[in-house]
Amino acid sequence: MKTLGKFTAFLLFCISFSGSSQPQMQEENIEVIKEEMAQILVFTKTMGYRHKSIEKGVETLKKLGKENRFAITQTEDSLQFNDNNLKKYDLVLFLSTTLDVLGPEQEQAFKNYINNGGNYMGIHAASDTEYDWPWYGKLVGAYFTSHPNDPNVREAKMNVVNKEHLSTAHLKDTWVRNDEWYNYININPDMEVLIYLDETSYEGGTNGDNHPIAWFQEFDGGRVFYTGGGHTKESFDEIDFQKHLIGGINYCLGRK
Repeated sequence: MKTLGKFTAFLLFCISFSGSSQPQMQEENIEVIKEEMAQILVFTKTMGYRHKSIEKGVETLKKLGKENRFAITQTEDSLQFNDNNLKKYDLVLFLSTTLDVLGPEQEQAFKNYINNGGNYMGIHAASDTEYDWPWYGKLVGAYFTSHPNDPNVREAKMNVVNKEHLSTAHLKDTWVRNDEWYNYININPDMEVLIYLDETSYEGGTNGDNHPIAWFQEFDGGRVFYTGGGHTKESFDEIDFQKHLIGGINYCLGRK
């Protein structure tokens, strides 16, 4: 009886040990990854030409955000550019803004935001913005000066010169697509070019061999990405262009 009692106690101990320790070991080996939803302010104010693709661009960014852990807040109210409000956002994205969209106080608040580690992304006419603010010109990387006409949208070839960036890793060495192709002035020599436009593939280019069309940089405290694409509504339906935008956003957010 004593022997049987010892055996029963030992058996109960084994059952108890195996039942309690296994879940604990499993819990220790499970890696739980929690990633916060990034907040992006999309600014679409226009004081000049207004692109018909803006609304489609916002719609597409919202859709992509649901799939890529970022939330979009759209505004055309320049008064949203104040220190307290901008602190809410991980990225400020100018989507085809045009001409003078910020007043002096809003400009200072936006500069403070970048200086404190905020990030900026520009799409298409973001380079047709704030010509009288040299700091913005260096931030965006270049200013729009002209584009081909009759028609203004045409097919062109682009040469992808950096495929290690998140915005270009999915592309082939040559990317051919239809869009409105900007010519630029005041190109910031410190920015890192991702894609050059091949002016031999279309008519209307004025930059020659040095014709960047997408680039990135770290500027004055923040990360910056710009792409010249996005004039047409159809641009935002292109899978490669969507991936290009997601990669630019993820770079600005510091994701890998």
